[in-house]
Amino acid sequence: MATISSARPSWQRGRVFKFFASLKLAVVLLAVLIVAAIAGTIWESSFDAKVARAYVYRAPWFNLWLILLGANLIVSALSRWPWRKHHVAFLVTHLGIITLLTGSLIGRIFGIEGTMTLFKGDPPSNRLLIDEHQLRVHDSDGVLKGYRAEFLHRPPTPKHPRDLGKLASGARLSVIDYAEAIDAKLNPRPLDSGGTAALHFTIKTAMMGQQLESWLLAGDAQNGKFAMGLANIELKRGKAEIVKPGHPGQSDATSGDPGEVTSQLTQRDPSTSLGMTELEESIFVFAKMPEQISHVAKGGGTGAKISFSPPQDGDKGQLTISLAGKAQTLDVAQNLKREIEIAGTPFTVRIENYWADLRMQDGKPVSLSDSPNNPAVVVTIRGRGVPIATAAPNTHGNGQAVSTNGGPSTIPNIAPAMNEANAAENQLTFFVADDGAISYELDSRKLGHSSGPLELNKPLVTGWADWQLVVDRILPHAEQWMDFMPAKGDSANELPDGVRVRVEQNGKAFEQWISGGWQITVPTSPNPIGISYGWRSTPLPIALELMDFEVARNEGSDAPAGFKSTLRVSTAEGDSASGQCWMNHPFSFPGSWWRTWSGQTFKMSQASWNPENLGQSTIQILRDPGWLLKWIGSLLIVTGVFLLFYVKKFRRQYATAKTKPIVSPSPAPEERQVAVS
Repeated sequence: MATISSARPSWQRGRVFKFFASLKLAVVLLAVLIVAAIAGTIWESSFDAKVARAYVYRAPWFNLWLILLGANLIVSALSRWPWRKHHVAFLVTHLGIITLLTGSLIGRIFGIEGTMTLFKGDPPSNRLLIDEHQLRVHDSDGVLKGYRAEFLHRPPTPKHPRDLGKLASGARLSVIDYAEAIDAKLNPRPLDSGGTAALHFTIKTAMMGQQLESWLLAGDAQNGKFAMGLANIELKRGKAEIVKPGHPGQSDATSGDPGEVTSQLTQRDPSTSLGMTELEESIFVFAKMPEQISHVAKGGGTGAKISFSPPQDGDKGQLTISLAGKAQTLDVAQNLKREIEIAGTPFTVRIENYWADLRMQDGKPVSLSDSPNNPAVVVTIRGRGVPIATAAPNTHGNGQAVSTNGGPSTIPNIAPAMNEANAAENQLTFFVADDGAISYELDSRKLGHSSGPLELNKPLVTGWADWQLVVDRILPHAEQWMDFMPAKGDSANELPDGVRVRVEQNGKAFEQWISGGWQITVPTSPNPIGISYGWRSTPLPIALELMDFEVARNEGSDAPAGFKSTLRVSTAEGDSASGQCWMNHPFSFPGSWWRTWSGQTFKMSQASWNPENLGQSTIQILRDPGWLLKWIGSLLIVTGVFLLFYVKKFRRQYATAKTKPIVSPSPAPEERQVAVS
């Protein structure tokens, strides 16, 4: 009869060893991980991947839990010592899980994942953006410090601020508030000398019940122009050239009938060389003013001219559409929301919406009443033809497209967009002389060209429908300054988030909102500090350059079928390589096999692109040094499970054990019967 008895080694008799070898501990660890995985999946589907990463997959407690599970598996395997043949499957399975956990921890700690936006023609870049917010401080000692700033749960408040500690100057930094959307508004500060000229104006229309106001900075690329769709307004230094109305330089493109206008636009528009293409254009038409305001959604302008006959006897009026030499009249009430073919043309028209008394409220068109005080409609024209003109982009930071009917955006937040050719004719340029005198040059389709001196607080008739403009403030010397405030409403969806910081030093406190992607300067002593908020960035040992970007189109349409980036990768040591990446086809650097198998290579994949700029591409970069261990661990787990259930010689023969009883003398305290399971 077989007697199996052995003395337990001293290192197996300790309480710590027994605790980590406990089956109960393994059950608790696995149960918590299962619950966490379920919660992470629910949060990811209900919110986004960032929430799941913040609370589960990349949380410090999750790393600790994986380490505890690994320790439990290691000690559990050691508790079977001395190992026998029937332990092989058990040990292989445990080794596989331990290897998989080790690879996961290495990838989580030392791995790299982020994006890089590249522009064709720009020099190589090595700054990788990580999907994690960070507050960066350029301290008074010249050191750049980073603080994690993710506020998905329990954001800071004035009563419960997030204290970030003391800076080099002794000042204390804290985050006292967080907002999901921050609106940035230009508010220049006056200077005694130097800087640039700044001008503030207000423009309003009684017909649409809308008022716009803005600052302009002379010669500033971002803040020197105001594009309101209907017209462009610009500020320059100098003095306007004084001319009288009717100057030979006055635009006459709008004289004559609509067919002549279309012909002139076609002749001077280089887009006609593109040939036939799919066109889609939304046009905003008023009954009480001749201007039509259009927004091109695809291909280019159709060249359509629409007139709106005012409602009579309780109807909603009629539209007369002139396009490609054909004219068609539609009753608004009978054809609202219907797709109608324009006879004799390859185009269709759809009347999307009608307002009897149009006004703009919170950036959206609404009707104040059912009385036809200011009738307006928006129509969409689709078809295949030669593009006439493209839509003028809204370059001002405060503009945002909103939808009039739940469909594609047709009206920017600040004012309806207008056909590019028409907007180019509606131009107002202010000039500020060295002595602070203001002059202007005005181009209007209705009034022609005019110029002259301008007085503060005196209305200027623009000729753009009933819009009137007033310049109420001028700063001959100013510096750029942005005011940040939390935003609400529909426009908040497109705005970045931000934080409010407080810097306390010598009994004084400085508080300021910071929007994502911006930096502020805080006047601390002995030197000011810079504070910025945005995505965390990290330098890479490689630099990327966008050589080319290609977009393949579906045959017969402008719909993209795929896009491809051609990249050049270089290192500080002088190594370089070129490659391409597109959907499900990454490019790896370095390309040597041992780096690929060890996870030491950078994998570059196509992440996104900008339809408005085909010289721009966003690349996702991934490096996972634990990749090989994950695969080895997975293979070992599968092998161990297979041995455990399908190979008899690696399993304990329990039937034999039952027929041959195991006899053992009463063990001493330091002895035990060997576990056979």
